[in-house]
Amino acid sequence: MKIRNFFYLATFLILLSSYVGVTVHDDDHKTLPIGSSAPNFSLPGVDGKTYTLSSFKNSPILAIVFTCNHCPTAQAYEERIIQLTKDYKKKGVAIVAISPNDPKSVNLNELGYTDLSDSYPEMKIRAKEKGYNFPYLYDGETQSVAKAYGPVATPHIFIFDKERKLSYQGRIDDMENPAKTPANHDARNAIEALLAAEKVPVTSTKVFGCSIKWAEKEEIVQKVYAKWATEPVNVEMIDEPGLKELLKNNSDKLRLINVWATWCGPCVAEFDDFITMNRMYRGRDFEFVSVSADDPVNKEKVMKFLKKQQASNTNYLFSVDDKYKLIEIIDPKWEGALPYTILVEPGGKIVYAKQGTIDPAMMKKKIVENHLIGRYY
Repeated sequence: MKIRNFFYLATFLILLSSYVGVTVHDDDHKTLPIGSSAPNFSLPGVDGKTYTLSSFKNSPILAIVFTCNHCPTAQAYEERIIQLTKDYKKKGVAIVAISPNDPKSVNLNELGYTDLSDSYPEMKIRAKEKGYNFPYLYDGETQSVAKAYGPVATPHIFIFDKERKLSYQGRIDDMENPAKTPANHDARNAIEALLAAEKVPVTSTKVFGCSIKWAEKEEIVQKVYAKWATEPVNVEMIDEPGLKELLKNNSDKLRLINVWATWCGPCVAEFDDFITMNRMYRGRDFEFVSVSADDPVNKEKVMKFLKKQQASNTNYLFSVDDKYKLIEIIDPKWEGALPYTILVEPGGKIVYAKQGTIDPAMMKKKIVENHLIGRYY
């Protein structure tokens, strides 16, 4: 228990440092100074087109937002960026979003507020689901554009005048929570001033959000994986009363339960997806529990498989030979085929049940969009 708690603390500190953007950069990642010319770029968009700085030459104002899929702060601003585009498109303002993150530098434990990471294919999914009305460009391959502009965190907006001189850089507004009203609409104020040919009232602000996932952070990801490999793996026997108690879910967490067996091909094939989800969401009010339907005498075989999977979550082996009792306790609606997966809220309410293999993408969305989890801080 002490080893596991120490590991959780260590990974939490890594996660915290990755989520929170800071305003002091090293020499390689300096923020573009006010008055600077907009660095050129050539990046692929989620629509299959390639965009350059000249793609927006007919727009008197250009706003570039460095944002991403996974960051809770970035997600909190999605609707506001969409609305900003709607409000100013007819006035000639071009808004473009760029994802600066190297997907290989995004740790699984940084994905606790999302169902998608920051790869180019996942960007396409996010843009389609949210109905982005602005170009969404991928810079994760080389991060050359991010290095030229120097965003502190996601989201970070850079606004250029008609000569493409930087007139404002910083936050979009001062309220992360989309359910609350900002006191200062800094980006809007800058755009309005430029449209009116007036001086921008505030040219720079600090930026709160998730740190940029620079390529050099890949080493951190590998270290975390190495730590995960050292976590203890256990399996406990569970009887009928214990299983009933498990289903009551008297915890304060969303509980994902997967019933599986070592002899079940589909169970074995998809088990790695559950390990991934556990690593993504276990820092939230979430827990993954596996229940093996193997014969009780095969505990050693079950344990061998779980160790191979690095399944440091809670694992049980049903101690009763009569598997029909297992079926009735887990879910009377379950017909009996493995695997079987349920999502249980505190108090025992089953909000999702699936006989057969799950769709991992859909399962992640079910988890993160549950009221106990959510996409924002």
